[in-house]
Amino acid sequence: MHDDPLEWLIREGRLSRRELLARGGQLIGLAFLATTPGCVASAFRRATIPRWAGNPFTLGVASGDPTPDGVVLWTRLAPDPLNGGGMGPDPVRVQWEVAADPQFARVVQRGDALAVAELAHSVHVEVEGLQPGRDYWYRFTAGDASTEVARTRTAPAAGAAVDRMRFAFVSCQNYQQGYYTAYRHLAGEEIDLVVHLGDYIYESGVSTDTPRKHEGPEVATLDAYRNRYARYKTDADLQAAHRAAPFVVTWDDHEVANNYAGVHDARGTDPAAFLRRRAAAYQAYYEHMPLRRAFMPRGPDLRLYRRFEYGTLLGLNVLDTRQYRTDQPCDDGTKPACPGMFDPDAQILGAAQERWLLDGLPRSGTTWNVLANQVPFVPTQRRVRGEAVYSMDKWDGYAVQQRRVAAA
Repeated sequence: MHDDPLEWLIREGRLSRRELLARGGQLIGLAFLATTPGCVASAFRRATIPRWAGNPFTLGVASGDPTPDGVVLWTRLAPDPLNGGGMGPDPVRVQWEVAADPQFARVVQRGDALAVAELAHSVHVEVEGLQPGRDYWYRFTAGDASTEVARTRTAPAAGAAVDRMRFAFVSCQNYQQGYYTAYRHLAGEEIDLVVHLGDYIYESGVSTDTPRKHEGPEVATLDAYRNRYARYKTDADLQAAHRAAPFVVTWDDHEVANNYAGVHDARGTDPAAFLRRRAAAYQAYYEHMPLRRAFMPRGPDLRLYRRFEYGTLLGLNVLDTRQYRTDQPCDDGTKPACPGMFDPDAQILGAAQERWLLDGLPRSGTTWNVLANQVPFVPTQRRVRGEAVYSMDKWDGYAVQQRRVAAA
């Protein structure tokens, strides 16, 4: 089984058909494959199988978005992780295996994937044909290097009578502010799923009074975002958590910029310039997360909201409260109520995502519906010098949509 690089390299103008032919078919897109049989095999023949001076799998592995019959497997080749990855321009052939036991005595699937420079030599393998509701183990190999063995788990069969499910949620993992001992603990738990609610990275520059440091100033370019993800993913406890269970991920603001809202950042940057930054951030996010090809970015756009079901027990509705929101009312911040809070056109989800959510909730056949949501949902009033104040960056700043969702 081959997993080819992705159609958006051609569709987004990052690679033309002429360039593809000039490079000897090394990079293949799905749209091109449809009219060019045999190019996948040609690309794999031309891909390099290197011998490594050091470990190319410095960022570990991950799995995610489990379904009853499959899961996404992720890794990235990065022998020099904090300096762009240390890979050249050539694609590299990567092998993957999935087994029914941690010793790999019973391998159930294996295949090849191409790691290409245009995706920072990341690999996203969509495994299908697995059994529902059971553990599997996986690993990657490239040349003479292999990853550690990791565990994943498929979702139960659709409509299965499930009476128990264990999941953890995590968020706001600011590398500079402390160590990931919570992840070390999580890695020792036997859980079905980890739900990451955003702020996987922080974009800020170097702090002067924190136990760990970011490299360089605030990130805003694709190369800088890639290096920032690499810094976070080199943490051993975070890697252990990814090896322990599949993740379902969504983002909040710091994957791009603090408190951004749609096309607006908190500094008043020209929206066209900010969208260029958002495009770089979204690409780096995809490159470092166990996401399916369907969620690949198209420039500054990436549809991330989606739904998972665990039998009849739980429906997980994964939200995106950043990409589609209107600008925060009353100039952001925490302040007294203002008319903008009650504007019926103010959106934290966007109209299309709200319709998707409100259409799906009543149709769910599960006992519980969970919102994988980034910011506090319930009204949260504080008092400052006797006056009621609200955080305009949270759902409170979008009170009409907040009420519609609460009533669903």
